[in-house]
Amino acid sequence: MVPTVADTSWVERHLLTCPSKKMFYLDCPGCGLQRSILALFRGDLATSWQLYPPTLFILATMAFLVLHLVFGLRQGAYILKILFIITVAVMAINYIYKIIDHQLV
Repeated sequence: MVPTVADTSWVERHLLTCPSKKMFYLDCPGCGLQRSILALFRGDLATSWQLYPPTLFILATMAFLVLHLVFGLRQGAYILKILFIITVAVMAINYIYKIIDHQLV
């Protein structure tokens, strides 16, 4: 049996443990990213968004970075700065929401 892209069972069994959660029993601002990416690989966009909304922003920023490096876009650096600011803002808003909604543990 040849594994496919959607076959994420091996990866699910070998996810990295968050040091912040392991030592302090609190989620870090990036907790949920691995599971969110796995949900995207399975094609489940709604679950991916529910697990960690910044995933799509992170992937979009990384994709644009690759495009900028390959094609040398004229305004690429400026656009990357804007995308980075938006991504960090979404991460911060997501973390603040988790704090307010008591979802950190």
